[in-house]
Amino acid sequence: MSRPLQTVILVGRWRLDVAIEIERKFLVDLKLFKDALKSEEPSWVEVRQGFLNLGPNKFGAMTRIRKTLDGAGKGQAFLTVKAASESTLVRQEFEYEIPLKDAGELLKLCEISIEKKRFYLKRQGKTWEVDVFSGSNKGLVVAEIELESKEESFIEPDWVMQEVTDDPRYLNSNLAVAPFVEWG
Repeated sequence: MSRPLQTVILVGRWRLDVAIEIERKFLVDLKLFKDALKSEEPSWVEVRQGFLNLGPNKFGAMTRIRKTLDGAGKGQAFLTVKAASESTLVRQEFEYEIPLKDAGELLKLCEISIEKKRFYLKRQGKTWEVDVFSGSNKGLVVAEIELESKEESFIEPDWVMQEVTDDPRYLNSNLAVAPFVEWG
C-alpha cells in the first residue's frame, strides 16, 4: 500500500495534515491475471476486514478493521477511517497499525466483513493491488491503483478490463452489505 498524499489544512493557529487517497478501480480478467502470475511471483496477503461503521450515506465515512496474513505467516492489522466524499476517486483516509490481538477482538464486534486474497504487482513504477474475493463475493476480482493526482496517467496491464471507480457497489464496505453473488 502506498502512502496517501498529504493535504495541509490551517485551522486558526493549528496545522492539520490530512491523508488523501486517490484510487482507481478496475474489473480484472481472471484468466489473463492467472497467466500473468505464471511469469512472476508477486507478494500477497490473505485479508479479512470488518466494518464497525459504514457512515451516513452511500459514500459515507466508514471505520474498518483489517487483518492480514502473508505466505510466511506474518500478520498485520490496521484501523482505517475513510471520510465521506462526493466521489469514490478521492477520499480522506486515516490508517493506523494496531496490535493483531486488538484487531481480532475488534473483528468480533463487526456484523459484516469480507475476505479476499490481495496480490501486489509492480507495473511502470506503480503497485497494482489485485483483490480476489472469496465468501459471498466469490468470483469478483478487482484491481486498484493509487495515484499522485486525479490526472496522473498510467498504463493498464492487459488483465485490466472495465473501470469501476465511480460505481459505489465495488467499495469494500458496500460489498460487505450487498455481496457480489447477490447481484444477479
